[in-house]
Amino acid sequence: MNTEVKGAAEETAIKSPMEPLRLLAEDADDLSIISVALQDAIMRPKDIVWERNARLLTVALSRFCWECGGTRVMAAMQFGDVIAVKSRRLPRGPEIALELLAMEFEPGDAPGGRIIMMFAGGGDLRVEVECLDAVLTDLSERWPARIAPTHLEGSIEAALAEAGAS
Repeated sequence: MNTEVKGAAEETAIKSPMEPLRLLAEDADDLSIISVALQDAIMRPKDIVWERNARLLTVALSRFCWECGGTRVMAAMQFGDVIAVKSRRLPRGPEIALELLAMEFEPGDAPGGRIIMMFAGGGDLRVEVECLDAVLTDLSERWPARIAPTHLEGSIEAALAEAGAS
């Protein structure tokens, strides 16, 4: 058994770049997978754009890449067939940091319902949709995260400072 060959193969696998994440959600199970990928994503209220006439909601965010060992990447989440967008207990300042904890789908009149984006601090964004049509895609190269997300007091400010520094 030659350990040098095995070590070289493992080194190549570690150094190979990861493909950008691209996920599509058409039902609650799909959205739960995207929710996991977006846990601890950081965004600002000004990064949430609703194009009422186009019925699109787009959210730009800094996603913590749990799947690749603690890096961050700029990403976008887009929802189609949006009927209404409502926020509850979310700060309105354009530069305020929002930390996404989870998303879930509440079915309504089939195939429609409500996507609820839940944030640290108890606020949420409710997205009424005619049908569930959501896409998540990575937009940039990954960069090393200096800190892993935590849910301790003050952690959001540190994460946002890190996301803006890259």
